[in-house]
Amino acid sequence: MTVTAPINDAQIEEPRRVAVVSWKTPIIFGLFTVLFALLPLLVPREGVTTFRLAEGNAAIPVPDVVLPSTVTAWVAVVLLAVCTVVAALAVRSHRKISLWLIVAYVAVLLIGFLAWAAAGATLPMIGLLAGALALATPLIYGALGGVIGERAGVVNIAIEAQLLAGAFTAAVAASLAGTPWAGLVAAMAAGVLVALVLGVFTITYYVNQIIVGVVLNVLVVGLTTFLFRQVLAPNTETLNSPETFPVIPIPVLGEIPVIGPILFQQSLIVYLMYAVVALVAFSLYRTRWGLRLRAVGEHPQAADTVGIKVAATRYRAVLLAGAVAGMGGAFYTLVSVPRFNQEMTAGAGFIALAAVIFGKWDPIRATLAALLFGFATNLQGVLSVIGSPVPSQFMLMLPYVVTIFAVAGLVGRSRPPAADGEPYIKS
Repeated sequence: MTVTAPINDAQIEEPRRVAVVSWKTPIIFGLFTVLFALLPLLVPREGVTTFRLAEGNAAIPVPDVVLPSTVTAWVAVVLLAVCTVVAALAVRSHRKISLWLIVAYVAVLLIGFLAWAAAGATLPMIGLLAGALALATPLIYGALGGVIGERAGVVNIAIEAQLLAGAFTAAVAASLAGTPWAGLVAAMAAGVLVALVLGVFTITYYVNQIIVGVVLNVLVVGLTTFLFRQVLAPNTETLNSPETFPVIPIPVLGEIPVIGPILFQQSLIVYLMYAVVALVAFSLYRTRWGLRLRAVGEHPQAADTVGIKVAATRYRAVLLAGAVAGMGGAFYTLVSVPRFNQEMTAGAGFIALAAVIFGKWDPIRATLAALLFGFATNLQGVLSVIGSPVPSQFMLMLPYVVTIFAVAGLVGRSRPPAADGEPYIKS
């Protein structure tokens, strides 16, 4: 006979929740607050800054916002200090720092910096933000391609090659066919071709993915430069004069104050970008395809065990990523500049790759990161025009500095898919 002793409540151990306390965010907040406070302290700016929120021909007029430069900068310093204290108290209480606190901090920092940098001048916010969106569009396409590929476990260093190949073929195809639609389709095909080469070497033959991506970038740069000099330059009228997509204002939406001219008075490729972002975000987290894609990128052995074909899934993801990145390349020659120039992407593929890391391999966050890069790039041009004392080189390096802080933990731990960059050899 077996006697079982009664179990007391004290013997039952409840699972403990261990909160990981990280002081990274409060420390970074404090660092940026101190650095920003040095601007009005050491270089005070007299006058006011005018934020123009509407164009002269706007259907609904919006008054300008006029802020005293130095006062606004000091108010921003105070608000930034408050955000820093709130973040520190949250960490001390073992609570998670809200994403909205980070967003509020960045918004206050941006407004304070603009008020200080543009003292005595007028900032055309519509042009600034619309230009930022235009510069960010190919970056967003490239970042989405990077997210799709890396979620499946394939590091796509060749985004630059896909963008450049897409820009080249779009210019040639649109020039020959006389329609930008042919150029867009050709750009997608060029992106798929580059992705196919990447897939064959990395998925089938297990070659190091980083090396293959770098080689493809160098190959496409050299090939397009050679063809530009030998073929396109002597035949500009027939091979390098593509028809471009016109700006199509959306009725009603395009007349909304502030956001209407920015979001809804764009070309077709920008509108397609909105749809692609939403489609990728939905498909990645709400469909069977997305579940299998993420499973292959996280644990290919387990995915193979339940019947998912790892190689085929990775191939489909890489080819789709190439098509998306190729659409970004088409933006350069079918919207931005109506002709192809050698190396016209100027490293945009690497910026898109940084946006993927900054966005933690999430399509929405990667899109926001790409918008940040586009905004910083356009802002340096605007500040140069209005005579701001801020060096343009500083604005160009700012997104990369922010990316380093983000990877270091400003917005949480940035962890790639577990099998990212690892070839799968079926045992």
